[in-house]
Amino acid sequence: MSQVPQIRIPATYMRGGTSKGVFFRLQDLPEAAQAMGPARDALLMRVIGSPDPYQKQVDGMGGATSSTSKTVIVSRSDSTEHDVDYLFGQVSIDKPFVDWSGNCGNLSAAVGPFAIASGLIDAGRIPDNGVATVRIWQANIGKTIVSRVPITDGKVQETGDFELDGVTFPAAEVPVEFTDPADGEGAMFPTGNVVDELEVPEEVVEGGVLKATLINAGIPTIFINAADIGYTGTELQEAINSDTRALARFEAIRACGAVRMGLIEHVDEAANRQHTPKVAFVAPPSDYLSSSGKQVSAGDIDLLVRALSMGKLHHAMMGTAAVAIGVAAAVPGTLVNLAAGGGERTSVCFGHPSGTLQVGAETRQADGQWAATKAIMSRSARVLMEGWVRVPGDAF
Repeated sequence: MSQVPQIRIPATYMRGGTSKGVFFRLQDLPEAAQAMGPARDALLMRVIGSPDPYQKQVDGMGGATSSTSKTVIVSRSDSTEHDVDYLFGQVSIDKPFVDWSGNCGNLSAAVGPFAIASGLIDAGRIPDNGVATVRIWQANIGKTIVSRVPITDGKVQETGDFELDGVTFPAAEVPVEFTDPADGEGAMFPTGNVVDELEVPEEVVEGGVLKATLINAGIPTIFINAADIGYTGTELQEAINSDTRALARFEAIRACGAVRMGLIEHVDEAANRQHTPKVAFVAPPSDYLSSSGKQVSAGDIDLLVRALSMGKLHHAMMGTAAVAIGVAAAVPGTLVNLAAGGGERTSVCFGHPSGTLQVGAETRQADGQWAATKAIMSRSARVLMEGWVRVPGDAF
């Protein structure tokens, strides 16, 4: 029986925000995988354990959820305006592809700490104690992220008392600023409207039309009203993820929204673009019990938001979707803004399945077009394991 030895590749397993993934320095990848293409995709899928028809990723580093089927590649930047380039790959769990169409806002918080610990930042930029500012080029969407990493005794500080709903233990706070967060090169509102009448199949909603805010900020996102699809906005994962009909409805909405946003030409193409756009539903504030058993009071939040990622309701909130929420809330008249009570605002605190999250955003309007100048939120990050990841030598 023939056999191929495994190879080992330097890697770090990290949590960033409410996600975790396998981090690589570009220079450490096998030569064939140092450039975009089939070899890189095959390698990353094998590392994560995909495609897995059992949807468990037992034979890889993935955790069988959209939050844990992630990879990151970081390298020194050639740009004088950035320290590192950051590329994010969302690995499909049960299908053979890696989606490179968007960023991961949660793992963005881990890029700065990883870059410092991996020697990708000049030592002169790192204080003995204080904060190191890491300027990151997000290569998937061509945007700048500024991460402010706490430093103690010349090393990244990972422990602390900052608590983030959706993460069990406290850690050090890492503020992350997304500069000009409109995704891609197109308009922030690709249709030119802050609210659209989105045509969907009749089986999705009676009448075949849903009000929707379609926005490119942080990540392309489709916002709809919870009440319009029969929900309250207080739902937890089991209420959605155990309902195959509900998941099919959300996927149909996502596909129709992707076409309307110009991301794909036909709804059938959505199956091969799972990472973007996201679909989320919003509602005015209401009391609810979070997934951890924590009581969330309507008086402590501005609105409720539930978002789906890779076909399932997210256990907390994707970082990039949080940026989209913050930006949309700052634009009067969007469904997000209206759910939060309307008016002008520069920050919003929203309730998600695991608790609450606050995100700030600044927007401006010029010549009838809205644009976002920045969005800011705090996350945390921590190294879970470091060393080498192993894959069969013929895996890519």
